[in-house]
Parts: sequence; structure tokens; C-alpha cells
Amino acid sequence: MKSQFNIPVGTIIKGKWHGKSYQIVRELGRGAIGVVFLADAGDKQVALKISENQVTITSEVNVLKAFSKVPGATLGPSLLDVDDWTYGGKIISFYVMEYIRGVDFITFIRQKGPTWVNVLIVQLLKDLQALHELGWVFGDLKPENLIVTNNPTKIRCIDVGGTTPVSRAIKEYTEFFDRGYWGLGSRKAEPSYDLFAVAMIVLNAHYPKQFPKQEGGISQLKKMITQKPEIKPLEPVLLKALMGNYLTANEMRKELLDVINEPYTRSRTQRIKSTKQTKMTNRKKRKSNNFFETAVIVFIICFIYFIYIYDQIL
Repeated sequence: MKSQFNIPVGTIIKGKWHGKSYQIVRELGRGAIGVVFLADAGDKQVALKISENQVTITSEVNVLKAFSKVPGATLGPSLLDVDDWTYGGKIISFYVMEYIRGVDFITFIRQKGPTWVNVLIVQLLKDLQALHELGWVFGDLKPENLIVTNNPTKIRCIDVGGTTPVSRAIKEYTEFFDRGYWGLGSRKAEPSYDLFAVAMIVLNAHYPKQFPKQEGGISQLKKMITQKPEIKPLEPVLLKALMGNYLTANEMRKELLDVINEPYTRSRTQRIKSTKQTKMTNRKKRKSNNFFETAVIVFIICFIYFIYIYDQIL
């Protein structure tokens, strides 16, 4: 792919079937089986992926179509067009998708702070649940494929090349985020494969330069978690994800929310307990005051009655 599709800036790509034209602005990314360009579609900028591999194009288009069927889910870009283009005497397939503006996940965390990690991961898990319910596993889930947009702040994916139907072998993966590399599971496409990657994304957010595999396995990853006070509270959730103990993204999301909300829940419980103790103390004080007042009244009445009797006797 190094020499393939070195398309000059300004080149017009015109679809053979739909007749829509796109002017190349610059290259966005290059992989093993395709190149993605930023292109001008006239009224807006779009991302255009081009490849000689028709099977790849068809597969990725099907994924994007699946995304569009999920109400409210915005994990991947919107599909805008699919067509062919004659280039160098060959028929080349391409598809056009929404160009997502934003910054990559790690850059966003570096700019905004680590408190945003949990917020974005909760969003990501919600969208992954929708994807899994449609029968797909994201596969090559990593920070480089995640963009964070503004207004609203939302985590989005910019590359669906690794997305694989459930139960198939994962098509593409990156070692650091792959459970097979760490000896913690197979490369079978299932929700737990993506959830392992989610846990590794959390670790990567706190170890931006990543860390080399040494002994591998859960012992090394657990050690890396405990060394970071910022993610120590997340340890139970991360370990379950790393060991493949979550069946769905919703399970992980719920337990993550419980851990995030625990300090607020504890604080609220303490306030309620303190309020109850204050009320009980005040109630006891009122009872004590009432008893004292009653005793004084009884004493005064008895004293007056004594004086009255004494006066009668005399």
C-alpha cells in the first residue's frame, strides 16, 4: 500500500454509478488494505476510503449500515455513499462516510484530565452494547481509532476495519489491546473480546506510552493497575473485564457506574445518618426538657398545696 493510491491533492474522484464527485484534500490514514482521504464533497468535507479489495469494502459498508440501524447510537461514522472509480485502468471501489472532527482519545485525556476517562468509557460501553446486539464485535478497539468530539463531548470511532461478525475469528487487532497477546483468551469475536480492549484503553489512558509485556497474564496487568492510585478503585471492574468475566457491555457499564458513584453514595448515606442522629439527639433533648418542665410544674403545685394545707391547719 506504500506506493498504491498515491493520489495527488486536488484529484477529482467521480463515482461510476452515482455520479457524485469528491476532491481529495489530504490523506488521513493508510492501512494494509485501504487508504482514507479527507475529501471535499462541495457542501461539506467527508472521509473517503478506497481499496482494491471489494470484500473489505463490502464488509465495512455492512458494518456502517448496521450502525445506522441503532437509534441514538453514534459509535461509528455515518455512511454517505458507495461507488466505483476507474483509476490506472482498474475499477477501484470506495465508500464515503462522515468526517468526524475532534481529537484522539489520549490527546483529549492529556488536555482535559484523567477524570474524563470514566465518562468516555461509560459512553463507549453503551455504544458497544448496541453493536454487540446487532451481531458484531468491534475487534481492533484502541485509542487511535477513537475520536472525542466537542459540543457535545462524545466518543466516536473512525475505523471499522476490524469489526467482525460474532463467533468469527477477529480480522484485525493491535497487540497491546489483544487478549490473545496477553495470554488471556482467544481471538474469537465475542463481546468479552471488546471488553478486554476497553480495560486496556483505561490502562493506556494512565500509561500513555503503554508498557512492554513481561511475564504477561493477569498478574502483570493487575500490578500495573495497583501502581496507579487513580485507577485503583476501578480494579474489580478492570480485572473482571481482563479475565473475560463480563458477558455483556451493559454488565461492565453498570458495575463501572456503581464504582464511580460510590463516593457520592457513601457521602449521601453519611449525611442521612448524621441527619438521623441529629434528629434523635434533638428528640431526646426535647423529652428531657419536657420532663424537667413537668417536674417543676408538679413541684410548684405541690408546694402551693402544702402552703394551703398548712394555712388551713393554723
